[in-house]
Amino acid sequence: MKKCVFTGSGVAIVTPFTDDGIDFDKLGELIEFQIKEKTDAIIICGTTGEASTMSDDEHVEAIAYAVRKSNGRVPVIAGTGSNDTKYAVWLSKQAEESGADAILTVTPYYNKTTQEGLYQHFRAVAESVNIPVILYNVPSRTNLNIDPDTVQRLSEIDNIVAIKECNLNQAGEIINRCGEDFTVYSGEDGLVLPMLSLGGKGVISVMANIIPRDTHDMVASYLSGDLESSRKIQLKTLELVKALFIEVSPIPVKEAMNLMGMNIGKCRMPLVDMSGKNREILKRAMQNYGLI
Repeated sequence: MKKCVFTGSGVAIVTPFTDDGIDFDKLGELIEFQIKEKTDAIIICGTTGEASTMSDDEHVEAIAYAVRKSNGRVPVIAGTGSNDTKYAVWLSKQAEESGADAILTVTPYYNKTTQEGLYQHFRAVAESVNIPVILYNVPSRTNLNIDPDTVQRLSEIDNIVAIKECNLNQAGEIINRCGEDFTVYSGEDGLVLPMLSLGGKGVISVMANIIPRDTHDMVASYLSGDLESSRKIQLKTLELVKALFIEVSPIPVKEAMNLMGMNIGKCRMPLVDMSGKNREILKRAMQNYGLI
């Protein structure tokens, strides 16, 4: 049996920055808020965490800090993906040494590769560590899809235990091919319920940064058999989710957190402030949800 890293809602947590680096005090506040609000896992240094603009030291320090702050209360999953296999291996080893419970590793982007190249890339990463590996398939950002037959091959590697899947069209095929032993998480906040209906076990979520309890409850309700409560939460979130992705994430979610008084600061360049028009759309969605 493969180890299921978590079921429920894992937050793809933002990284609060100062002009000089990471604001670890604020990051600690966010982690405490998430745990208090029933989030089931912390995903640190992912896309939402702006890992692509972090230095090596910042990346490793953020993972180690999240592990210390969480202190075993919830799993900490470290983003260690790269389009450079050697670098992805190095980051993954650093994450394991820092105490991460698992790693999340994204499809190589920009240079891309073939399906055989994907298999060899992810196998090299998985073989470099002993902790569980979660694949991350997000074609909208990488312009490259991990095909179901490649996922099936990868699922045969002992410590490749799950996938964060943003391509709902192939989720059912992956579950059919890989079996119940292999965990599928939704990578799309607006499609959590459809993914669960196919056999998914949860979500790695952006919206959980601002509505952690509802995101947890949506998944927990479904998995406990209360489909109606889960459906109502998913429907309630749709306007908010649309607003959270009206510009490149995490620009809107950081703006939302600031509007809620969390004072997490800005994104790093090249990500910039929201346009005034889109900010008003976000504010209206948040008001309709009852967040501000």
